[in-house]
Amino acid sequence: MPAASKDSFAAKDTLTVGENSYDIYKIVGVPGLENAKNLPFSLKVLLENLIRTEDGANITAEHIQALADWDPSADPNVEIQFTPARVIMQDFTGVPCVVDLATMREAVGDLGGDPDKVNPLAPADLVIDHSVIADLFGREDAFERNVEIEYERNGERYQFLRWGQGAFNDFKVVPPAVSSVRGKITRARCSMLTWWTMPVPGGTTLKSLKAPWPQRRNW
Repeated sequence: MPAASKDSFAAKDTLTVGENSYDIYKIVGVPGLENAKNLPFSLKVLLENLIRTEDGANITAEHIQALADWDPSADPNVEIQFTPARVIMQDFTGVPCVVDLATMREAVGDLGGDPDKVNPLAPADLVIDHSVIADLFGREDAFERNVEIEYERNGERYQFLRWGQGAFNDFKVVPPAVSSVRGKITRARCSMLTWWTMPVPGGTTLKSLKAPWPQRRNW
């Protein structure tokens, strides 16, 4: 998870909801960011993201100031870093990412480091999309048999992904035959509205308001 913000503009505040309190980062009423109230809504979202994830290296106070002072008539001259709350991938791009993470863990271990420290920087959902082939059709059990054939055909691949889901923090895999990236998985599981971090031993973890999870196949 990203480190705590440097908060150069002292924007951190507390939001109390019932008996719970949450740390938030304001974009309005912050000294030095007076123009933020005039930004389009989409840029206000980006500005909050920059303030909350300011690390002094990839995201600096200068980046925050440049966005807050955005002039729609001026030519862009500052590249802005964006830190997503989560990443969604389909299998063609997601599987190589898991391979890269596994390779990095192996390299860190070979160098005497702790391989468990190699994890996604942002929560990631990998959806195995469009992988089931219609080998059988025109029979009542065609769908179930085609799924079974897919697992038989690519068993090593799914064993590897199952290992990855258990090995890496904040990494989830949606197995084949559940849904597609563009379907109900995105709407019901991945498109969260509110995210927050909670302290856990050794760091923090990301929490969110969850929607009902569709029926999924046991691995």
